[in-house]
Formats: sequence, C-alpha cells, structure tokens
Amino acid sequence: MSDLIAAISTPLSPSAIGILRLSGPGAAAAADRVFRARSGRPLAEAPSRTLVYGSLLDREGRVVDQVLATVSRAPHSYTGEDTAELQCHGSPVVLSLGLEALCAAGARLAQPGEFTKRAFLNGRLDLPQAEAVADLLEAETPEGVRAAAGQLSGALSRRVEGVYHGLVDLLAHFHAVLDYPDEDIGPLEAEQIGGVLSAAAGELRRLLETYQRGRFLVRGAPCAIVGLPNAGKSSLLNALVGYQRAIVTDIPGTTRDTVEERCMLGGVLLRLIDTAGLRETDDPVERLGVARSRAALEGAELALVLMDGSAPAEDLDRLTAELQLWEEAARTCPRTILVLTKADLPRGADRGFSVLGGEKAPPVVRLSARTGEGLAELSDAVRALFPQGAPGEEGAVLTNARQAEAAERALRGLERAGEGLDAGVTPDAVLTDVEGAVEVLGELSGRNIREDVVARIFARFCVGK
Repeated sequence: MSDLIAAISTPLSPSAIGILRLSGPGAAAAADRVFRARSGRPLAEAPSRTLVYGSLLDREGRVVDQVLATVSRAPHSYTGEDTAELQCHGSPVVLSLGLEALCAAGARLAQPGEFTKRAFLNGRLDLPQAEAVADLLEAETPEGVRAAAGQLSGALSRRVEGVYHGLVDLLAHFHAVLDYPDEDIGPLEAEQIGGVLSAAAGELRRLLETYQRGRFLVRGAPCAIVGLPNAGKSSLLNALVGYQRAIVTDIPGTTRDTVEERCMLGGVLLRLIDTAGLRETDDPVERLGVARSRAALEGAELALVLMDGSAPAEDLDRLTAELQLWEEAARTCPRTILVLTKADLPRGADRGFSVLGGEKAPPVVRLSARTGEGLAELSDAVRALFPQGAPGEEGAVLTNARQAEAAERALRGLERAGEGLDAGVTPDAVLTDVEGAVEVLGELSGRNIREDVVARIFARFCVGK
C-alpha cells in the first residue's frame, strides 16, 4: 500500500456532481498537478477537510472544468492515508480527462474496493464495517439501509467484541495463574468458567438467529410463484411489480422459463420468481420449464401456491393436482401461502384449506390480480411470515454467509468446551477449545483473516469505493 491510487468514485453517467478520488503518499501533490486553485495557493498547503475552489486541468494543462478540491491527511481520512478529492461537474468526459491527468501525475487506477480495503488494513474500519459499505450501496429497502448503516457504525462489531473480550479475560486469568504462581491470583473455578462459556454461547446463538433476517434485508427473500397452468401466476407477478413484466394469455403453458423480478411486499424485499405451470407434458421445452420451476421452489424461502379460485367442484383432476402441488410446496419450502386467484370471477369449489397441515394450516388469501382485490391481505400474510427484529437491533445482525459460518464455528468450540467442563476435563484442555473460539471470532471481526478471504470480500465492491 505504498503507492498512490486514483478512481472515479461516482457513476460514469451525466449527473450534477462527479468525484475523483486519490489515496496514498503524495495525494495532495498529485492533485496539485491537475488542479489550479483560484487563490494561487497549492492544495498541499490547504488545511485538511477544507474546500478549495479552482480549475481542473487535463494532462496537457488545459482547463476542462471548475471544481472544488479538498485534502484529508493521514491518519484522519477514510483510508487512513493522505487523500484528496476533486468534486467536478458530473460529465463522463470531464471525469475521464481528470482521471487520465491524475494517472499521468503518478497515480495508478484503483482496483475494485481498494479504498475501503485500505481503510480496513489501516484499522479505520473492521471487517463487518467494511462489508457494511457494500451492503449500504446495494440496499434496496429502507430496512436494508438502516441495517447497513447500523453495521457501519459498529453495532455488529460491538456485539461480537463483547463476546470476544469476555473470553479473552477468561484466558488471561487462566494464564496469569500459570505464569505468576507467586502472585495472589485466585484460580479459576469450574463454576466461573461455566458461567462465562454459557453467557458467550448464549449470545452467539442469539446472534446466529439474526442471520436469516439479515440476509433477507440485504439480498431479499427468494419467492417462487407456483401453480398449475393458467392459475394466474404471471398476472400476479405483473400486479405485484406494477407493470407487464410477464406475458399473459389464456393458452396453458405460455410461461416456459422462470421470470424474475423484485418487489416490496409486507415490508419484505421479495425476489419473485414466476414459474412455468407444474404439470406433466410431452413438450420438451415445457418440460425444461417445469424442471426449472421445481428448482426455483427448492431454493425459495417463500412459495406462493396459486390455485384457480373459480375452478368448478366437478373438476376433480385439477383439485387433486392442486392439493398435490401444495403438499410438494409444503415439504420443500419453509414458508407457504395459498393464493386463491380470480376472485373477480364466480367462486368455484371450496377446497377446505383449513384442514391442510393440521395445526399449521397455511395462510389462505383470495385475490384478483385484475382488480387488486386481496393484495393488501397478501401483503399482511407475507409480513406475518417474516417477523421484524427486536427494537434497537438494527445493524447488530449477521448479513452474509462468511459471518454466519464464523459465528457457528465459534459456537461449536464453546459447546465443546462446555461439554468437556461438564465431563470433568481439566481447565487447560477446556480452554484450548476456548482459544479456538476466540481465534474464529477474530476471523469474524477481521483481527486475523487470510489474505485470500479479504480479496474475495473486496472483489464485491465497485471501483472507487
């Protein structure tokens, strides 16, 4: 990290403002080669975090824009290094000319996520905070924004650090007794060790329970819309997203492939997957679509099982097939809602859904995609299946598989330590598992983590962040 990097930190499309960013040794000096202050005073002499007005020059020294520039000096900057920013008008051509000039002045093009990576490596952010930057950029809902902002402010880190420091204090006490036998340090009692282990394991279990909600906040919950042909799946998708996303006809088998779209429903970001009608068919193309429908159902967190609410009682074959479909969805998917479609048409057979699933009968919603009747009830049913977190929990949640896997490994280490303690294993053997758990918690926070893992995390970022 001894070199100077530069990037365009705003989208390369016409906009009111575009930002060129520099970080590394000589950032202010390099900026001075492409920036001419109206006052005539070099930017390198300006106070930190003060806006200076002047002109942006291309690599030939010609004026291409009137801009504001600022410098932030190490360690009091985003990356922990000397940084400089040039706030230009958001012309892609201006920004490109400015970046070329900065590279000619000694900077190199930054890699994706390199600014945030330097902030992490320089101790300005820990790893959950760095990951929260990407989550904040990608957030599609207010809840996702608040969760990412909370994590960026250190909410998750503080929760993990509380467990980490409690275990470190336990280990420090044990080693102090061993290393300083002449000091008046009381030995660790089994009850004391057990209390610390129980409290730490309990907190990790509660933390792991946040993972499902955390990943839904960031990435949305996969939601498969399934049903027999002509049950109204594509019509419902179009009604939920607000435009004609999928083709709708009266011809069975119109949808041959999955169609995906996102929408907010019941305060939950759903990744809707409209599927081909599930039925036996001799059409090889439709068979492929049916196979993809079943794959979508297997990967979904929520299944909207659509049944034609206008189907007559005499159509026993259809009613039997619908019941089989619901049973398949209930076995496959953790959450299901039965949706009786075409509520604007005369009501068909009463299928007696209250007996399905016994005590765990699925929610049943009657709606019409054509008129919008029942959409509010569907929203309420979705909300009930994805409960919100506890007040004050925003940000103190796990949002990705790396975090959850580390927390799970740490918990397993503490559980092994607790089992050993109960079995009468000596404290030194018990605390070996505790040391392993502490090391894993260090991976979660980024205290100790492999370089290849860090590289994968920051490859997710865009250039300039």
